[in-house]
Amino acid sequence: MMKNQKINLALIFGGKSAEHEVSIMSAQNIVKAVDQKKYDLTYIGISQNGQWFSFSKQEMLSLKNISKSKNTTGKKTVIPFTKNNLFYLKIEKADKIIDAVFTILHGPFGEDGTIQGLLKLYNVPFVGSSVLGSAIGMDKDVSKRLLKEAGLPVVKYLIYKADQKKEIRFEKIKKNLGVPFFIKPANLGSSVGISKVKNQKEFALAIDNAFAFDNKIIIEEFIKGKEIECSVLGNEKPIASIPGEIIPTHDFYSYEAKYLDENGARTAIPANIAKPLVKKIQTLAIKTFETLCCEGMGRVDFFLTEKNEIFINEINTIPGFTSISMYPKLFEKSGVIYSTLIDELVELGIARFIRENNLKNTPTPFKRKALEK
Repeated sequence: MMKNQKINLALIFGGKSAEHEVSIMSAQNIVKAVDQKKYDLTYIGISQNGQWFSFSKQEMLSLKNISKSKNTTGKKTVIPFTKNNLFYLKIEKADKIIDAVFTILHGPFGEDGTIQGLLKLYNVPFVGSSVLGSAIGMDKDVSKRLLKEAGLPVVKYLIYKADQKKEIRFEKIKKNLGVPFFIKPANLGSSVGISKVKNQKEFALAIDNAFAFDNKIIIEEFIKGKEIECSVLGNEKPIASIPGEIIPTHDFYSYEAKYLDENGARTAIPANIAKPLVKKIQTLAIKTFETLCCEGMGRVDFFLTEKNEIFINEINTIPGFTSISMYPKLFEKSGVIYSTLIDELVELGIARFIRENNLKNTPTPFKRKALEK
């Protein structure tokens, strides 16, 4: 990156998933932390019905829900397009060239490869995993199958699709997984649609709740122990942060505990675990990241039992960047401050873009001084 040459960085947030509000909170936190001297920011919010809007910095920082926001009244929909191999956003009457995109869309229609595919078609660098890694990381069923194939430790689980709903029996689940157990949508995050089931009475409602968010659900064994998280950063040679621990004050780390109750959980950074376990968790985090074809960033969540057994729970390919989110906090405690972390993520996205555009079957990369090494 050349000195005194700002990168035109588009921040895309909101989205159509149930994690719409969380995405906005993450984006607002990034805006507050980003080095304004290095980036010319463009703020693009996607409403819950899929429309793209542009916002000023002041408007963006006051958003809670784009669909309900007065700030979208009278705004014209942003239209992305390409011109002479440059990525443009048509905003109001202006056409703005975008050098790179930081997508902070959590859940389906953002973290699952859909927006990544769109950006690849538009031939623009973007932060985070590409299409494959995003799609794999979003689907808890597929990701667990790949982790098992790689010999990595995952908890026992069962998968059911919507057309199998009538076949799901409490006694069968109890026999296979014991009680309590967790029921989750297979493709969602932020603990949306998750229930901890202790008895038959809670079972039917939990099934309905999970299927309300996805056509495939996962039912997992309950693991008693610590909830450990580890952040990963990089492309070909990723690094892992120190691990941290989530200590919920609720029955489990639910959506309410994460975002609605300010006392819903405590965090311990670093996690209070033995040094050999720290190294093992970091190694497993990187192996998980690589096995699932991830790039740029990822947060890997683990269970640590009282017998020091480690189980991989899941990976988040666009982890939270809210004021309470563990991904940036873990790297900050590992020596990478927030603004530097954002710089690293943008540079990783640009580096992958340049690498891919050196292949013979890809478009000619656009030339932009800010992106030239």
